[in-house]
Amino acid sequence: MAGNPLQRVLAIRGMGQVITVGLGLVLLCVAFYLKEPAFFSERNLANLSRQIVPILLVGIAQSYVLITGNIDLSIGSLAGMSCMVSATLMTRGVDPWTAVPLTLAACLVVGVVNGLLVAKCKLPPFIATLGTMIIARGLAQIVNNNYNTDSIGARAQAFRDLFYYGKTFGVFNPVWIAFFLWLILTLVLAKTRTGRHIYAVGSNQESSRLSGVNVARTVTVAYMISAFCAGVVGLIFTASTGMGSMDAGNMYELYGVAAAVIGGVSTLGGQGILLGTFIGAAIWCVLQNGLQFAQAPVAIRNIVIGAIVIVSVLLDVILRQGRWKK
Repeated sequence: MAGNPLQRVLAIRGMGQVITVGLGLVLLCVAFYLKEPAFFSERNLANLSRQIVPILLVGIAQSYVLITGNIDLSIGSLAGMSCMVSATLMTRGVDPWTAVPLTLAACLVVGVVNGLLVAKCKLPPFIATLGTMIIARGLAQIVNNNYNTDSIGARAQAFRDLFYYGKTFGVFNPVWIAFFLWLILTLVLAKTRTGRHIYAVGSNQESSRLSGVNVARTVTVAYMISAFCAGVVGLIFTASTGMGSMDAGNMYELYGVAAAVIGGVSTLGGQGILLGTFIGAAIWCVLQNGLQFAQAPVAIRNIVIGAIVIVSVLLDVILRQGRWKK
């Protein structure tokens, strides 16, 4: 086995489902191209690449938490909080390059709170992050006195170019940002002790604790990474619209779950890789984009994607248990 590269690849945890959904993505792209050749036009592919970015980032955020056997319902509200906090700071005269780290620091604080509530206080993750979801949305609303912000202005143009409009080597900058975050966080999961601990905690928390893993720290790190990714999504929202919107990020926590589970991240913990999350995010956006080309109503698009999420989770449960539960 050591001398067979294909077997080594297939032995990677979760790679089987990644290959399956990857083939599904290829078939989807071919089907939409046959329906509408403009699907592969340069303009549509460029727009599609930017549409994937926020879905991929919230998918990465949710993947880290799901692999520990938990869930993060605060991701969408954190993205909205990030959008409003960054825009409010900029409209009140704070330099954009000062507003960015301040905003991300605020998001990380929420990530730490999530981790402590779940790992130290033993609150169910659904309840803990439901509470911080509501709090973060409230902060997004109150930071500018329950109003969307004014335009962040021309002095923030460099910020807008970096996080949305600019290109490097012909590729939109947010695509590069998402790629580098995806690459770094993939390496963290695959090559570091923190990554091994994240998988171990998700597989069996008690065994991990007995083996010397600091479970509370590991879970908190996962929630901090989730909060950071959500914060970056909020900055992208600010850059794309040029203002802060109190509704930014609505439903994005669920989009993150969809991208992760479609890509093979187990809702039962301990399994999944970020390559699958990337493919899951791509499937989500290709479906939305392709069904739009096919002039399918929004309701039909949502029904199709919802059905795919249910099937993905159902298959995960069946495969992990080896059979139907009676």
